[in-house]
Amino acid sequence: MRSARARAETAVERLRAARARGTGTTYCVVGAGHGGLAMAGHLGILGHPVTLYNRTAANLDGVRWHGGIKVGGAVTGFGPVRLATSRMAEALDGADVVMVVTPATAHRGLAREMAPHLGDGQLVVLNPGRTGGALELKKVFDDAGVEASVVVAETQTFLYASRALSRWEAQVFRIKNAVPLATLPSYLIPDALGVLTGAFPQFVAGSNVLATSMENIGAVFHPALTIMNAGWIEATGGDFDYYLQGITPSIARLLERIDAERLAVASAVGVRSMSAREWLYLSYDSPGKDLHEAIHATGSYRGIKAPPGIAHRYIWEDVPMSLVPLASIGGMLGVATPAIRMIIELASILHSTDYWASGRTVESLGLAGMSLRQIRQMVGGAPRPRVNGRTVAAGNAAARRGPRAQEGD
Repeated sequence: MRSARARAETAVERLRAARARGTGTTYCVVGAGHGGLAMAGHLGILGHPVTLYNRTAANLDGVRWHGGIKVGGAVTGFGPVRLATSRMAEALDGADVVMVVTPATAHRGLAREMAPHLGDGQLVVLNPGRTGGALELKKVFDDAGVEASVVVAETQTFLYASRALSRWEAQVFRIKNAVPLATLPSYLIPDALGVLTGAFPQFVAGSNVLATSMENIGAVFHPALTIMNAGWIEATGGDFDYYLQGITPSIARLLERIDAERLAVASAVGVRSMSAREWLYLSYDSPGKDLHEAIHATGSYRGIKAPPGIAHRYIWEDVPMSLVPLASIGGMLGVATPAIRMIIELASILHSTDYWASGRTVESLGLAGMSLRQIRQMVGGAPRPRVNGRTVAAGNAAARRGPRAQEGD
């Protein structure tokens, strides 16, 4: 077994070799949905060798038939795809970079599928990680006994606003100006960006994976807004302006409370994260003395309709992959998150699903039983602490589940 230092040195060496290949850098895009088709097509247009993986083989038939992906909008052209496959071993073979472009609910299962086929120096990027994505991926790889010097990374948000027009066509409405990216461990960020910015100059250095995870603004806007408008959504099929009509002064106050709890958890792990109101101002130049006023000053939200139903990723993805880890980390560190926990409970009732059980927790993220200092050291590059020869994994089950045990209510 190679030492952690030897594996890190191998990773850096392979990343720098991939950077030197320029447009010869080989990409595997995992996921052939709205985002995956856009990214794979864009990479092909840029001249990179691209492999496209999707679990459902039939969804790749269009790409196979045409030999690639037609892209329109902010990116225009035809991007060749050298292989479209539902076999993970084929997809990963020879890839320098693996771009995972799927809902976060698929990350855990995909990590298990990837584990036996990963090679030295491969860079695996979650686009985006939501809350704790890179931590969860690394935990799955560690539990599977992956010995390859794999580099795990996550982005704060997805690079494109895009839609799939067919099984082989994608429309890119816009590309974000800057998207923070962080690796686990964080000292590999410069080398990872050295590879990725050849294709995506929009990627910029995040502080670490705690920062990219805590800056998940969708955790604030999506679940609570959908749940609080459930009656209107079900009555109209979502035929109203999601943000401008759905966010009333009272709902905005709830979103502000959820945002305050997110910021408190971020502060507890040593991260200074911007508030949702600050994010609106920086992203859209939207002023306002409170969140309601700032939302209604955001012209880009005009005309964006609500989801057609409550069986939507704004709940089934954002609750277990964004809110549950916030509540779980907060519980372990003694940060009360009553509003976040309330939304998790309501979502579980509305969907007849236990999102506490399926969501990311300090256990599944590999943080349970660790002190804040140990978490910071591990994120920076120190190995996970070991007790009696075992990596720390046991933790307080109440941090995962019970608001009463954690907050005395």
